[in-house]
Amino acid sequence: MPRTVVVTGASSGIGAALSGLLAERGDQVLGVDLAGSDVDADLSTPRGRAAAAEEVGKRTGHVDAVVACAGTANPGEAMVTVNYFGSTEFVEALQPLLAKSEGPRVVLVGSISGTQPNDPAVVEGCLRGDEQAALTAAREAIADNRALQLYPSSKSAIAQWARRTSVSAGWADAGIAVNVVAPGVVRTPMTDELFADPKMKAVMDKAVPMPLHGYAAAEDVARVLAYFADAATTHITGQVVYVDGGAEATLRPAAHY
Repeated sequence: MPRTVVVTGASSGIGAALSGLLAERGDQVLGVDLAGSDVDADLSTPRGRAAAAEEVGKRTGHVDAVVACAGTANPGEAMVTVNYFGSTEFVEALQPLLAKSEGPRVVLVGSISGTQPNDPAVVEGCLRGDEQAALTAAREAIADNRALQLYPSSKSAIAQWARRTSVSAGWADAGIAVNVVAPGVVRTPMTDELFADPKMKAVMDKAVPMPLHGYAAAEDVARVLAYFADAATTHITGQVVYVDGGAEATLRPAAHY
């Protein structure tokens, strides 16, 4: 039976690849993006998130899965407003519609960078649901030339939110599985241009070593997202699954487990 799946960031990259894959298997996809999607919305603001969730509710009586792909890698305030709150707050707004499904699933896009050094104040503000506090901490990080910590901060916070939420009231007891898929380096036109410089490629290969098959394509990540969005994927929740060609296993010692 076709499922109704909401995909944020659906107009490009991993979100576009996932939308195509889901449509091919017969699911009804409601894409959410700034422009050119089924629901055009700015997920960087509370008003935009609420408007997007309201529009989804107008279009369908229930939601079977939400896959939060929208995000940015540019070090700035959007790391907080889009990457974290644009994912978690939007998902929370759709919880009532998810609870109506017989097989509700939530999947968020994390990153291998979530295992790297971050800004604790940004992460703490995010996890408290205090967007202004997180933004204040992000601005301080930018002023202190620590902007590169913002992306890892947003992705670490997403992973922690998912683990906490997955076993919270209103989620597990409603049958809603919540998981994170964390890619390593994903090939895009932008990264291909960047890695044409051998020095830049060497820097990235050292930071994110991917011994199994090298850099991923958007479709590689999309297939894993689709798996976790499927009703047949039961009894897995609160997990962070790395689609990183072995980067996490290389960078973190086995004793982590």
